[in-house]
Amino acid sequence: MHQAQVAMKVRPTTNGAAIIDVQGELTGFADAVLQEAYDEASKDGVRAIILNFEDLQYMNSSGIGLLVTLLIRANRAKQKLLTYGLSDHYKQIFELTQLNDAIGVYDTEAEALQAAK
Repeated sequence: MHQAQVAMKVRPTTNGAAIIDVQGELTGFADAVLQEAYDEASKDGVRAIILNFEDLQYMNSSGIGLLVTLLIRANRAKQKLLTYGLSDHYKQIFELTQLNDAIGVYDTEAEALQAAK
């Protein structure tokens, strides 16, 4: 049986946002790990969830599907969903799938934090 090849660490910030550091592979097997990280990040009235993809090694269509599900949850909770650290390859995929229209894509943590305000 396959296991998630991903680790996620939640870092609260001082401006009403939380950062989820994604390390490894974002595939369908990461569902439970991503949902747990989102639940932890959403505590204390967080208004923005920022996904840090600097250490992302691989993402497939199932991983994109998980992001869409996460986006729906964030929208229902009236939260912004932002990212930074995507490689050029994954930025292109976000553009092709038009995910970049719904999820803010930034180059650096500082830019994402600024946009989260």
